[in-house]
Amino acid sequence: MQNIIPFKVIHLALLGGVLALAPATFAQETTKPIKALLITGGCCHDYEHQKDILKQGIEARANVAVDIIYVADGSTHPALPIYGHADYAKGYDVVIHDECAADIHDTNVIQAVLQPHQDGIPGVNLHCAMHCYRFGDYSKPLPASAPNARWYEYLGLQSSGHGPQEPIAIQFTDPAHAIATGLADWTTIPEEHYNNIKVWDTAHALAHGTQVIKNQAGQPQRTNDFVVAWVNTYRGKTRVFSTTIGHNNETVADGRYLDLVTRGVLWACDKLDADGKPKAGYAAK
Repeated sequence: MQNIIPFKVIHLALLGGVLALAPATFAQETTKPIKALLITGGCCHDYEHQKDILKQGIEARANVAVDIIYVADGSTHPALPIYGHADYAKGYDVVIHDECAADIHDTNVIQAVLQPHQDGIPGVNLHCAMHCYRFGDYSKPLPASAPNARWYEYLGLQSSGHGPQEPIAIQFTDPAHAIATGLADWTTIPEEHYNNIKVWDTAHALAHGTQVIKNQAGQPQRTNDFVVAWVNTYRGKTRVFSTTIGHNNETVADGRYLDLVTRGVLWACDKLDADGKPKAGYAAK
């Protein structure tokens, strides 16, 4: 004899299934995106196109909405509208610094750029952001108390320059870190490799890059081995992720690079679990 299940039981069973599936789906649809502010412009890079590559790449990979402040100013002192306004990051969850402003020397301006991060707003820093807001003799390791060390203290690493563009072999030295989980080593196209003058005690390296420098005859002359991706705890509370990679458009558009940057954004905002998975509602929709 065929078993007949009352309609109410079927209805409840189906409802239970829907409820069982609902939390993840509901979280994905209702979680507000991370509000990220991308600051870009300045010397030596194609920021006009890279800003859009970054915005589209990050938003495609996670529940993040990226707003952009960009100036078409190719100087080393771009007239970014954030300068002098310590509240420029109000309402944002994270600031992505992708500017190249090596000749912004005014300590009051630099302090205003740092203020949101001192107040606890996370930071993500890409490529030439490592060479911004510097003055004095930064070719030697600076103590944290030095007036010209404030930006390096925030970054967690002091860099002063780079050599010629050659491929960089990137190796994740802490593959178990939430940011690095699931990411594979890779070798870039010819890229700028930033040196390490000092790594702060508050910083933790995620990846190193090795680059073979050749002489005029095209023969290997030396190999540079520097940290290329790391995290920092700024002033005991603020999460900061940085990578020195990202000079050329082809590198910025590389899916492996965009994966790294996006995971850095999620980690900085504390939206990655320890196993490297985005927390509920923050994976790509």
